[in-house]
Amino acid sequence: MIKILVLNGPSLNMLGKREPALYGAETLDDIMQGLRERAASLSVQLEQVQSNEEGVLVSQILASREKFDGIILNPAAYTHTSVALRDALQAVTVPCVEVHLTNTAAREEFRHVSLTAGACLGQIMGFGAMGYHLALIGLVQYLKSGRGLARNPSADG
Repeated sequence: MIKILVLNGPSLNMLGKREPALYGAETLDDIMQGLRERAASLSVQLEQVQSNEEGVLVSQILASREKFDGIILNPAAYTHTSVALRDALQAVTVPCVEVHLTNTAAREEFRHVSLTAGACLGQIMGFGAMGYHLALIGLVQYLKSGRGLARNPSADG
């Protein structure tokens, strides 16, 4: 079974409360519940971690190599500041898709540059919660194509 790690960065635990006109009314739990349902329909196992701490996200990425076939990452504000997240992504062979609820290229100028996107398989932004679903579908298709299996799937038994 394909295993995907979903990592959510700072302040995403405030979705539904923080700037709902910009980020929507859905909570992170709502978004992850819908994503778990989509994953089940694709026979994919998800594990989700949200942290406001950069080091926790880095540690999760580094530990993903032996446990996961892919990563969906919403680095939130760390997108524009974290060399550490980029280095961690480059240190592992696990393909990653970066997701943003909003189109960061259409927002403030400081949000136009992603330090992490260059270390990812792809980037999806501007589609709200649907971006997570698009990332999952794309990542699963990539993995099933045989181009991106990072860990040994036969170890699952």
